[in-house]
Amino acid sequence: MAYSLAVYVGFLAVFVYAIGFVEGVGVPKDIDDGQSVATAAAVAIDVALLGLFAIQHSVMARPAFKRWWTRVVPAPIERSTYVLAASLVLALLLWQWRPLPTTIWDVESDTARAALYALSWLGWLTVLGTTFLINHFDLFGLRQAYRHLRARPPATPEFRTPLLYRLVRHPLMLGFIVAFWAAPTMTEGRLLFAALSTGYILVALQLEERDLLRALGDDYGAYRRRVPMLVPGLKRRATAGR
Repeated sequence: MAYSLAVYVGFLAVFVYAIGFVEGVGVPKDIDDGQSVATAAAVAIDVALLGLFAIQHSVMARPAFKRWWTRVVPAPIERSTYVLAASLVLALLLWQWRPLPTTIWDVESDTARAALYALSWLGWLTVLGTTFLINHFDLFGLRQAYRHLRARPPATPEFRTPLLYRLVRHPLMLGFIVAFWAAPTMTEGRLLFAALSTGYILVALQLEERDLLRALGDDYGAYRRRVPMLVPGLKRRATAGR
């Protein structure tokens, strides 16, 4: 339990810093700050950092890896260990990111800038809120450790579609995409970050959906046919068009 709590606190610190890093507010080093290097070198380093993050997330999230991994790491702290690895890789990215500060676009209207800032922060709030819709403490490993501490069996997964999950299947990822792209000032560095992160999300969701179909069967299959992945109302409009 102490391990899971420590990992959770560390994750919160890194995640809050990451928000400031992307938004360029409240942190000593943001996405457009840091050691300057040649453009090609900066792109190579940043792509490698994002690639490492993507590999860690995708590989450790797969059921086959979890079955192997829990031979080494006790099952009650498997999720916390995943969160720890993700936090360390993200911290490395924040530390070693190389800036590409050339401006791609810069919105001049104060009203439009305020709207984009608000939209970006709405994205971050969607990410946070969604974790509580599905079970925040299970997602970050605390419930598993607590149930083990209380000598209770692991919780049985249940399929639910609360609130935002009735609009899109992956509101958490939608929140990330909105937060990354709603930028009043878009530099080459943030564009690279947003584009590669969005590409990774789209690929990772295909893997996750495959795992969900295997785990939840027809219930998830019906949900998948009924509710769009990321764009609210997309399937309904497509059906109406036919």
